[in-house]
Amino acid sequence: MCVQVSENVRNLLRQPHHDGSELYADPGPYQQGQEVRVRLRVPAGYGERSVWIRQLADAEPVRVPTTLLREDATERWYEGVIVVHNPVTNYRWLIDEPGGYLWVTGRGVFDRDVTDAGDFLLTTHAPAPAWTSQAVVYQIFPDRFARSAAADDRGLPTWAEPTDWDVAPEGRAPNTPTQFYGGDLTGIEEHLDHLQSLGVNTVYLTPFFPSESNHRYDGTTFEQVDPLLGGNEALASLSQAVHERGMRIVGDLTTNHTGVSHEWFRTALASPDSPEHGFYYWREHAGRNYVSWLGVETLPKLNFGSEELWERTVDGPDSAIGRWMQEPYSLDGWRIDVANMTGRYANDDYTHEVARRTQQTIRQLNPEGLLVSEHFHDAADDVRGDGWMSNMNYSAFTRPLWAWVAEEGTELDFLGLPTTIPRRPAHGMVDAMREFDSRYAWATKVRLWNMLGSHDTARIRTVTGDPAVVEVAATMLFTYPGVPAMFMGDEGGFTGWNGEAGRKTMPWDEIAAGGGERWDAATFRAYQSLIAARQGSRALRDGGMRWAFTADDAVGFLRETDDERVLVVVARAAWEGTTLPAHLAQAEPQLLYGGTLGSTTKIAVDVRGVHISGDGPAVGVWRLA
Repeated sequence: MCVQVSENVRNLLRQPHHDGSELYADPGPYQQGQEVRVRLRVPAGYGERSVWIRQLADAEPVRVPTTLLREDATERWYEGVIVVHNPVTNYRWLIDEPGGYLWVTGRGVFDRDVTDAGDFLLTTHAPAPAWTSQAVVYQIFPDRFARSAAADDRGLPTWAEPTDWDVAPEGRAPNTPTQFYGGDLTGIEEHLDHLQSLGVNTVYLTPFFPSESNHRYDGTTFEQVDPLLGGNEALASLSQAVHERGMRIVGDLTTNHTGVSHEWFRTALASPDSPEHGFYYWREHAGRNYVSWLGVETLPKLNFGSEELWERTVDGPDSAIGRWMQEPYSLDGWRIDVANMTGRYANDDYTHEVARRTQQTIRQLNPEGLLVSEHFHDAADDVRGDGWMSNMNYSAFTRPLWAWVAEEGTELDFLGLPTTIPRRPAHGMVDAMREFDSRYAWATKVRLWNMLGSHDTARIRTVTGDPAVVEVAATMLFTYPGVPAMFMGDEGGFTGWNGEAGRKTMPWDEIAAGGGERWDAATFRAYQSLIAARQGSRALRDGGMRWAFTADDAVGFLRETDDERVLVVVARAAWEGTTLPAHLAQAEPQLLYGGTLGSTTKIAVDVRGVHISGDGPAVGVWRLA
């Protein structure tokens, strides 16, 4: 065991800390005008003369005093009261020291002035439903999950290219969108035991509407479920089965575009005087007179300048959003495809209104309904709580993590950038995570969907090149603040160099047999145990987030509530080890999860501190007394 602290290890516990969790702020939701107590933790060794809060009220900085709440030999706690004056209220901390001052923001501690972009936030907007704190989301691509016996009797449309279940999909070829495997909703219902044995409690289906592709993001109607999936009755049956098991089900809708064969678009082309013609953008361009999503001709873009389009898509119980949330389908919410582009075109920007009115319809029909956006980039300005409740967290989780766990020398592209995935030290990952996390109120941040990948990305097993490093990434997924969301098959070690190549079919014979060439049972057990550890720890679900240390190849952080402290240490490779302060653990730590694909990072506690070994790839999740 290595206990020597190298200069390479950055001790982040020496920094003052605040987040929006129960240890540091009165719990929300907040009302406008409410007084909220907030607290700052300052480690021993600082020479602060005073501590202040700087909050914004109508864009003007207001200085708020604090009082010393308590102190001991290791730290001091300061508390102040701020007023939630605006629907979203910014605040930060000022530590006055001899010879200067420090700002404490969501991005870290600074001895210089910084912009307001990293300020902590309190919001009056209603957060995502409370059940999401317990959620473990499982994304299903219906064509590839499971095929029921009924699928054999269905005729195929002309676009579909029948493909044997065990044949790997084409990652980039003319027939990539037309390879048809015949998975259906009844097949999903028949394999819900698999999801429950894994620990999943929320099913997210990519689109189930009729279309002219296997991905179904080019819907031809929003009025019915694709007969190839079993039709409306199959969705109703699946939803009932999911709910009977105490699980939830979320659908996927394209409010940004339809398919080129959608019934609305066909009417729009045939009748320029029709209401449907106003549903789309029109122009002359290279022989095509309509605007499409990113120039993809099969996906004409919707124009929310049409009042009737609002009624058809998002407003009220008869809209596409509303219809499927009612019995007998009873969806628990929606994920919105390319939400960042929805309602945006040139001078038009209806995005926030689309999000707000969609949320209004969802809450009207189900007060516990969920609304999740797809946004690959900086989504914070769109996810303030009055519209999209959550977001697929590529920017603050997936991208930084990939850049730390990626196989050295990988040739995979970096999530759409014209470059390969970099391999950065852990402090680069942490800096990026803090940068993007700071843009969200705490109540929003802990409801973002964290992912190792999706149907639009390479598989994490291919990104890392090593099952042991997959375990490192998965440990981050299930212990980091937010909602863990996985793509079907990741739990069995699926590979794939891009999104399309990764949309493989589930090998049910091998799963039943306990493993095989296409199914890694050890990876499944690791995911299963990590989910169980998360569900068994309130700190891992609801606790604050305090970074403990970073090294090039390792990182540690604490998840804390008022009754539990959990230490997470993950290492992508062997490193030098470190020692954390002794007061973090006064007794033998309890191991909640250790390595099954790689090593378990070991710790030892004595009067000198909490000594962490330099094993790697390795993971360790401990409850500290």
